[in-house]
Amino acid sequence: MYAAAISRSNPACIILLVDQSASMGDPLGDPDEFGRVRFKSDLVAEVVNDMLYELCIRCAKARGTEDYFEVAVVGYGSHVSSAFAGHLEGMDLVPISSIAAHPFRIEEHVERLGDAAMPRRVPIWVQPKADGGTRMCLALQFAASLAQRFIRLHPDSFPPIVLNVTDGDATDGDPMDAAAAVTGLGGRDGAALLFNLHLGSSAAQSRVFPDREDRLPDSAARSLFRASSVLPSPMRVLASASGFDVDDRSRGFAYNADLVTLVKFLDIGTRALDLR
Repeated sequence: MYAAAISRSNPACIILLVDQSASMGDPLGDPDEFGRVRFKSDLVAEVVNDMLYELCIRCAKARGTEDYFEVAVVGYGSHVSSAFAGHLEGMDLVPISSIAAHPFRIEEHVERLGDAAMPRRVPIWVQPKADGGTRMCLALQFAASLAQRFIRLHPDSFPPIVLNVTDGDATDGDPMDAAAAVTGLGGRDGAALLFNLHLGSSAAQSRVFPDREDRLPDSAARSLFRASSVLPSPMRVLASASGFDVDDRSRGFAYNADLVTLVKFLDIGTRALDLR
């Protein structure tokens, strides 16, 4: 299980669910070195765009961008819909070659390397948004429909990976049934994977890839833990190499995570795949 290599004939499916509710307009962490306050919605959009760019780079070959991945980015707040902007607006599962070819815009960023300032061109596909309630149940149901469609077309592929990034509780019901609809799907290489990351700004201790729920602070956190898939072996290896304490019961869940954890979490959820 979870051993299928990724190829053009057997691509992988990555579905990102991004909380875009009103609370994502709150600050995340302390002001930066220039005194600027960064908001959750801005930071999540930045990390998602970086992740999409990294996937494009991984799939770039001499002949062009190879379609090793099909990717959906779904925003949920006042509405549940594709979060892609520009040419890809309204599209759900998109081949990675189309993502590489159609960024919404290119931004000029300055990256510091020691004392030097290096300009960098950054493609943007997803824009920050913070509006409405946390319609997580509906987003998970949509993810299940996308995963089911992918499995029907690619039964031998690595199972779909659903990565849900949120900062709060669902406001449209108990997400457990919707989460079970995702993890109840499966192809020949195993069941679909659901990983949940809770972005936090509280003083509570963060928990990343826990293997038990009794140390989590509330029923909502414990519910998301139970909804999360156990990390497959390749992802446990990568999580351990990234400095996390994991075992064979560890789940793809993080509570009260910061920006650094968000970056590592998404990387672990997408990098431990064998491209051929």
